[in-house]
Amino acid sequence: MNSPEGDVDALRRGVDPLAEGDRPAGSPRVGVLSAREVPLGGPRAMRVRRTLPQRARTLIGAWCFADHYGPLEVATSGGMVMSPHPHTGLQTVSWLFGGEIEHRDTLGTHALIRPGEMNLMTGGHGIAHSEVSTPRTTVLHGVQLWVALPEEHRHTARDFQHHVPAAVQVDGAEVRVFLGSLAGLTSPVRTFTPLLGAEIVVEPRATLTLGVDAAFEHGLLVDSGDVRLSDTVLRSAELGYVPRGAETLTMVNETDAPARTILLGGPPFEEEIVMWWNFIGRSHEDIVKAREDWEASTDRFGVVEDFPGGRLPAPTLPNAVIRPRRNPPTR
Repeated sequence: MNSPEGDVDALRRGVDPLAEGDRPAGSPRVGVLSAREVPLGGPRAMRVRRTLPQRARTLIGAWCFADHYGPLEVATSGGMVMSPHPHTGLQTVSWLFGGEIEHRDTLGTHALIRPGEMNLMTGGHGIAHSEVSTPRTTVLHGVQLWVALPEEHRHTARDFQHHVPAAVQVDGAEVRVFLGSLAGLTSPVRTFTPLLGAEIVVEPRATLTLGVDAAFEHGLLVDSGDVRLSDTVLRSAELGYVPRGAETLTMVNETDAPARTILLGGPPFEEEIVMWWNFIGRSHEDIVKAREDWEASTDRFGVVEDFPGGRLPAPTLPNAVIRPRRNPPTR
């Protein structure tokens, strides 16, 4: 999935998201990051809600991008039609709540993405892929996530992994761990930094407390329901940020219907990154080179076979040097 240029500046409250305030003693601080609606590229652009990156926070662990979309009626929205497009310096994580997407890439992979199944694609030095909702999809609903690769691995070879995590009942919730470890569950999927990724569906009015790695910072993205994380209520499409140091996270579903969330985590990613379009590098020159290679159809990205259409052209570079960015210091 491709990323339009630009930052998000969307804190729901006009205050320091990690200020102490009246936070109960011992409970973790929670910053609230709101999403903005953006179009994906291509002639039939669908609208998504983006919570990462933004000026308030570029990364949570190595998670550097989070799009949340749907439920979208395909008959009226047109569904997802992402022509072949490139990636560098990252891994993509596709996770659906509803619908089905056909994935093709330049490894020769032809795979379907279904609810409860994770597709992870590694685009280190370069890969290209397409994503199209299938004809039998009537409603499309899910998240698209990116992970920044550390410097020592950002030119790694192309790769693709598929994983179907077990759904396990844990104290009034259903948990699926697609990356890392949580609640006694561990994903076998390979990553290049320690990560946590899990879908958690909390039963109506239930309270769930999970032990987490205190070396991780965490983000809880709410798909549906109102979820109280620590002392802060998160609403649909909001992402609650918890800095490292928390040993437990407590979620309370304050609604009479199941509340679905995505929990992300990882140790703080200390490297500065340059993000533009679908590329992650470390300098403006990295981005310029990646764009040139894509536009010239070099072997760096390869060819997506059997896609019934053309490639997605790269947008014009800004008339300025693209600067590296990292998270601001927390108070």
